[in-house]
Amino acid sequence: MAVKKKLGSIQQITDLREVWANEAQDFTPWLAENIELLNEATGLSLEVLETESPVGSFSVDILAQDTNTEQKAIIENQLEDTNHDHLGKLLTYAAGKEAKCMIWIVKNAREEHRAAIEYLNNNTVDGMGFFLIEIQLWSIDGSAPAVKFNVVEQPNDWTKAAKTPSGSGGGIATQIKYAYWSDFNDYVTKNRQDFLKKFNLHKPSSDHWYTFALGTSKAHMNMLVNTKANKIAIEVLISESKELFDHCFANKESIEEQVGFTLDWRRLDGKKSSRILLERDADVANEEARPEQFDWMIDKVVRMKKAFAQYLK
Repeated sequence: MAVKKKLGSIQQITDLREVWANEAQDFTPWLAENIELLNEATGLSLEVLETESPVGSFSVDILAQDTNTEQKAIIENQLEDTNHDHLGKLLTYAAGKEAKCMIWIVKNAREEHRAAIEYLNNNTVDGMGFFLIEIQLWSIDGSAPAVKFNVVEQPNDWTKAAKTPSGSGGGIATQIKYAYWSDFNDYVTKNRQDFLKKFNLHKPSSDHWYTFALGTSKAHMNMLVNTKANKIAIEVLISESKELFDHCFANKESIEEQVGFTLDWRRLDGKKSSRILLERDADVANEEARPEQFDWMIDKVVRMKKAFAQYLK
């Protein structure tokens, strides 16, 4: 006779201020320390530059930078329903910091503000985008709260790519990258359920990277596609700590033995981030060649995460 297991009851904590009483003093510092959770939800690769960063007589909650594009991002937090005041602040801070990525984190997104963010995404220039994200807290049978970011609106890069003249190099490259990650998601869903047990898929974009968490805010892993050089790559990106890179490099022989390949170690002195790369040639525009490329990526992502895990703590 099978043993019946008792199942827990999931409950949502609707009052976010039970956990973060004050946005500036409690939530913003927490988010800055746990930015990788936001990266995982959005597919971005943000590192925090400043909290309460001044913009005239005001201040943006978090000023960040995407480590892949080196473009600035701003994060505006609101542990209440969206309102016009915070939407205005978001636009003001974007202009003041010359940011390309704007993220508005809220308790609840009102319909008129969802429509406003959707409008901005559909009518801004390429390379600029707005995220509207609801933050939720859940517990199981009174356990410690767990955070969930629910992306309500995000940049519609594919729509923008479709508006790009087909004869322009940038338009073609953008469409190839979007199609590449769309095909990757389809391939994994249909053929690699083993991968889905270890990693979460993200909504495809026209970015040249596809990000996976590594269990630490100091590092993450990217799959990369280069349409100009016809190359694909896997990288471990260490965002804030040269000491962490040096620790991994001191164990280079053990890591490369587990991965099965020689890696390209780039400390990048003078920059905040360091990179460890595994790269190969690939005809990324050839749809028939993609399944083999996807299998290569999947294998290397699994191996590299396992090899680096003990050294990234």
